[in-house]
Amino acid sequence: MSSPAADGDDWRAGIDDVDAALIDGYQSGFPVEERPFRRVGDDLGITESEALRRVERLREDGVFRRFGAVLNPPVIGASTLAAVRAPDDRFDEVAEIINGYRQINHNYRRDHEWNMWFVVTAGSLERRDEILTEIEERTGCEVLNLPMLTDFYIDLEFPVVNGDRFARESLSETDVSATRISESAAADLSELDKALLLEIQDGFPLSETPYRDIASAVDAPVEDVLAAIEALREDGCIKRIGCIVNHVVTGFDANCMVVWDVPDDDLDELGEQVGKLPYVTLCYHRPRRPEQGWPYNLFTMIHGREPEAVDAKIDELAAEHLPVEHERLYSTETLKQTGARYEEIVTDEE
Repeated sequence: MSSPAADGDDWRAGIDDVDAALIDGYQSGFPVEERPFRRVGDDLGITESEALRRVERLREDGVFRRFGAVLNPPVIGASTLAAVRAPDDRFDEVAEIINGYRQINHNYRRDHEWNMWFVVTAGSLERRDEILTEIEERTGCEVLNLPMLTDFYIDLEFPVVNGDRFARESLSETDVSATRISESAAADLSELDKALLLEIQDGFPLSETPYRDIASAVDAPVEDVLAAIEALREDGCIKRIGCIVNHVVTGFDANCMVVWDVPDDDLDELGEQVGKLPYVTLCYHRPRRPEQGWPYNLFTMIHGREPEAVDAKIDELAAEHLPVEHERLYSTETLKQTGARYEEIVTDEE
């Protein structure tokens, strides 16, 4: 029997209060202990096995993309957002070349002169830039290279079992702090850390003892694995651990990347101010490239269920918080969307 999510019907039709608590309450903060589902079950008033079965079902129904850790590519390796102006008559050819790199994990068509936007994550700054140079040579398209310089707020964790028109509509202000991102910085990873990142990049095992299963896979004591995962989370290599929601299935499929020309002297103040707004899901600083006709230095993203609601919030953002020149880059096609691959990043393979 197919699920409501798979059928495109109201995905909430089969969701009860316990499911809702799992979906909205465990997108992060999942226990790092040998039997995490026992703790989750106790919190929800159900058994360990029932907690596990519900997560399995929600993943099968598509409400969860996966269960496990959200890794942080800019901290682990060298990452950047890049764009090209692909000619319409060669668009598919250019996309095929770019998507052929395993270091490219996201690629979108956007309604803009720079019409193809992709993310490169490599094991070193040198390898990242080498890939960008190769793309220019192979496609004949100039590359716009926009590494993240300051992270004001990046979090796609928000309640979805609701009727909100845009992310966090029912929530108050969020906590924000400006975090500088070094292009060349890479985490100081132990051999166990590297093995763990490779093992968990596609998710944790869905069992009553996921950390023991991971420990068995990397041939390490479970106590060492638990300690290493906690350390990776504290160091920022792991952003959060929990059930990763599929925002498209849950209706948040309208989004827009907005770029702003903010005075440099006001950037930190305005970046933090905007990052605190509950409806802003992403807010970060990337460099201007005036020599390429790119004057923008602040990026924001708003996720919603209705394009009209997203547009209204952008209007509000421009009128009340960022009264500066801006452009709205709507995503019109997903060309590639996978998790970053860490084989090359942690092993220095090419």
